[in-house]
Order: sequence, then C-alpha cells, then structure tokens
Amino acid sequence: MKVTTVGYWGAYPNANEATSCYLVQDGSVNVLLDCGSGALAKLQNYISLESLDAVFISHTHTDHMADLFSLEYAMLIQTQLGNRKRPLDVFIYEEDLSKLPFEFPAIVHVHPIKLKEEITVGSLTLSFAENLHEIPCVAMKVINAEGKVLVYSADTGMTEEIKNFGKSADVFIVECSFFEQQKGLVKGHLSTIEVAEIVNFSKPKKVVLTHFPHYGDREQLLEEVKKYTSEEIYLASNDFTVTL
Repeated sequence: MKVTTVGYWGAYPNANEATSCYLVQDGSVNVLLDCGSGALAKLQNYISLESLDAVFISHTHTDHMADLFSLEYAMLIQTQLGNRKRPLDVFIYEEDLSKLPFEFPAIVHVHPIKLKEEITVGSLTLSFAENLHEIPCVAMKVINAEGKVLVYSADTGMTEEIKNFGKSADVFIVECSFFEQQKGLVKGHLSTIEVAEIVNFSKPKKVVLTHFPHYGDREQLLEEVKKYTSEEIYLASNDFTVTL
C-alpha cells in the first residue's frame, strides 16, 4: 500500500499546491481520502482519472472537498469519451446528502459514511471514528489484505478516540494546525504538543504531519513535535510518498 500527498494545506492552497487530499494505492486500487482545493489538477500527475475507484470525504468543510464537484464533471466527460465504464463511488460523512450540489447521480454514486460500518473497495477496508471538530468529521483507517494500517486523522481536536484509533498504525497522517504556544486557540484542531501526546500513546511506526497553517515555519512544527516524542515524524509536502 502506497500513500501519496496530493495536498496538505489547511484552509486554502499555496500557489500550485492543494489542500487536504491523499491518494492511497494498493495494487490496481486507487482511493482518495478527501479532495480539497487544487487536488484535481495535482491528482492527474499520479493517476489517470478513469482509474480512480472511490473518494472518501471526512467532512464538508471546503478545504477537504472543494474539488469534488469538479471531479464529478471530470467523471461525466471521461464517461462520455468512453474512457470510464463505471460510476465513481463517493462516501461522505454527512447526514443530509441531498443538500450537496451533485448533478449526475448516474455518474457519481454518493453514499453516507456511517460510524459502525466498514466499507470495502477492492483490497482495502475502511473504518471510521468520530472527531472533535466544528462540524461532524471522521478520522479514517485503511487496512489492506496484508494487514498494513494507514490512519488519517482529518480535522480533530484532542480526544481519547483519536488516540486509540491511531494505535499501532503503520502510518499515521495527523493534522498539525498550530504551534505549541497556540494550544487551545481553536477548538477542533491540534497543536504540536497535542500531536506529540497522541503519537506517544498510539505508537505508530511513522507519523506524517499535515494541514499546516499559512504562517510561521513548518520546520518549527516538526521540531516542536519531536521535542516531546521519539517517534519517526515527517512533514507532508508535494509528492511526499510513503509505502507501507
């Protein structure tokens, strides 16, 4: 299983970059975790659009799903051109899917994410945990047939749930929105010292920090997390790839 960072910014993308989006590949299976602003253009550097199997959206803040509706048009056109033979499955953590402006139900099949249910896409099985955030949001766990485990926090504040959900992951992609001195500044996001607390508990093999602020030094984020933990920590960046 391989994970590629398509976008890693919070709120909005820097020039030629993207907000939250992660491509998970396992053999011929291609799945997106979130599809933020700028993600669609960058995704095509890694796979053809007709080879995408499913998209999972952690919550409906636009920095995590802004390009989803452009992706729907892409699926429509690729189908009309004969390049794509099947609908795209999109799974969203949202109770009222009818309020989302999808236009082509025969092209994109939209499904709700339910906390107690697992979803299988090819060789991958996904499960979910409720986060602390401004709106309903889930963390995601992806397990392949060999038992490799990827956990993606999406947006969350500190909870016992996220600490337990990331336990013993091979790779834990975790949001890092604030510096240590900003702990508690905004409910529903993590500071560096909170990230360290989570990874000290969950003990993943590798940690990838993501969802960065548009100020300060990203290397300082890394240094602050490392100050409190001995786990293997990386910063998400353009084209950053981890193989599990």
